Amino acid sequence: MSGALGALGADTVVGVVGAGAMGAGIAQVAATSGHRVVLADAAAAAIGRAAEGHAQIMARLVEKGRMTRAEADAALARISYVEGVDAAALRAFAPCGLVIEAIVEDLAAKQGLFRALEGVVQASCLIATNTSSLSVAALAGSCAHSERVVGIHFFNPAPVMPLVEIVPAIVTDPDVATSARALMDAWGKTTVLTTDTPGFIVNRVARPFYGESLRILEERVADIATIDWAMRELGGFRMGPFELMDFIGNDVNFAVTSSVFEAMFYDPRYRPALTQRRLVEAGLLGRKSKRGYYDYREGAQAPAPTQDPVLGRAIVDRVVAMLINEAVDAVQLRIATPEDLELAMTKGVNYPRGLLAWGDAIGPGTVLATLESLQAEYGEDRYRPSPLLRRVARAGGRLLT
Repeated sequence: MSGALGALGADTVVGVVGAGAMGAGIAQVAATSGHRVVLADAAAAAIGRAAEGHAQIMARLVEKGRMTRAEADAALARISYVEGVDAAALRAFAPCGLVIEAIVEDLAAKQGLFRALEGVVQASCLIATNTSSLSVAALAGSCAHSERVVGIHFFNPAPVMPLVEIVPAIVTDPDVATSARALMDAWGKTTVLTTDTPGFIVNRVARPFYGESLRILEERVADIATIDWAMRELGGFRMGPFELMDFIGNDVNFAVTSSVFEAMFYDPRYRPALTQRRLVEAGLLGRKSKRGYYDYREGAQAPAPTQDPVLGRAIVDRVVAMLINEAVDAVQLRIATPEDLELAMTKGVNYPRGLLAWGDAIGPGTVLATLESLQAEYGEDRYRPSPLLRRVARAGGRLLT
């Protein structure tokens, strides 16, 4: 690492910009790991909610016996709350050795913040983004010292979800990524290294879970309740795709899909669904708005699925084949190692098994046949098999070696 940049240790002061659910969660993780933390947000109300939320969470952890009252009080005392992100407020980040931004998913806003931070932090400070789909290179490129910028992508809720994606840009000093990964490991996180490609590992590979399920719905093959039932009960997923989209928020899910689609030069594999766009336009965002694919208002009755095992299995096979193909393509393009890819999909989104191992269990030839059948039926490049899948299937080999 260049002389101006130092390693991250237990005494590193950690800054977090953005006090929403994600930023507040990251601040909690850092504080409970023993770091002094500076948490800032442009909205005073967000800072108030974060401080109140931290106190309530610590109280619950004490009640459950997961930490003592003294430990909880010490963690809370390590967090400083700052209202505003103007030049004066950002001076609070001067002692930080690492600053993680967790603000709105807007490239210009993040670039502006990074430039402002460079004016106040020390030369050895690492600047990280928690973006889920934007280009880390584009953020780094806005900085005078781009070599110290890295992606550290947590999953929501940050204190609970174990996975963190470490994303170096093409200009990131390799030792910066190593330092960031070592710190996240020290925080007890499960880390994976991914290249700076749209969606990184999880949000790229998982797109068919939502996209192909929406296609099945739009084709009237099955309704939302039946698709969710099939993916849960027959596929082994913890939540069905429509349940999960409502939980994430249809606005958030649609924005990530749209971002990946645009960043991938409009590859049809990642095309968003009109159905979800209409829900977002109508304000039917899911659980947070009380309506989405399902109705969460008081007294609303959940629709009953058609529990047809033959139909259900066909749905699962179609979606899983698309997921496996995406995972194989990620290996082909060296987005991540096979080991990190399997870890990301089981720890990041709780898939019942790694997709490469799943492909081997089904049989690469069977997965290839499913995709070729879909491509022949629809005539769309959306279903094109990965070249690596073709090679492995024709050789009678395995995807995970």
